Amino acid sequence: MKFIENVSKELLLLIVLAIVIVLPIRIFLAQPFVVEGESMFPTFKNLDYLIVDELTYRFEAPERGEVVVFRYPNDPKIFYIKRIIGLPGETLRITRGKVDITKTDGTKLTLEEPYVIAEDATYSGTTTLGPDQYFVMGDNRPKSSDSRVWGALPRENIAGRAFLRVLPPTSLALLPGAIALPQ
Repeated sequence: MKFIENVSKELLLLIVLAIVIVLPIRIFLAQPFVVEGESMFPTFKNLDYLIVDELTYRFEAPERGEVVVFRYPNDPKIFYIKRIIGLPGETLRITRGKVDITKTDGTKLTLEEPYVIAEDATYSGTTTLGPDQYFVMGDNRPKSSDSRVWGALPRENIAGRAFLRVLPPTSLALLPGAIALPQ
């Protein structure tokens, strides 16, 4: 009987410790995310399991080239994953798969995007972003519903950045998909 009491106490202590440690991390620091679909292929594949860093963007702004997880503006219950292409105040012109950006200081930039496969050369358009708005696109452009379709992404919808790819184990990576693009 004493053995069962000790095991019960230890089990209860373990559960309480797990809640005290895991719950704050899950609520304030990180969340799991499973990639659904092929919009970020080849960077991310369907069913890749990620840990999303929810803390960094509380202290610094998202940067061009970072991969973010966010609430879909048209249905905030749904989360998407895309790459940041345009920053607040910039004007983007997309023609035949080429992205030209006019930055807030007036300088121009043409994105070199080695991670993009099968560019969608059918879309053309110009967008000027407001304050706290981002332009996001999937790496697999023909199979991505992104800012070209539904418009700018408000910063408040960004949950965090892709911090760690956990599954599949052969693709384990810190800051998966991170690419340094000119700011």
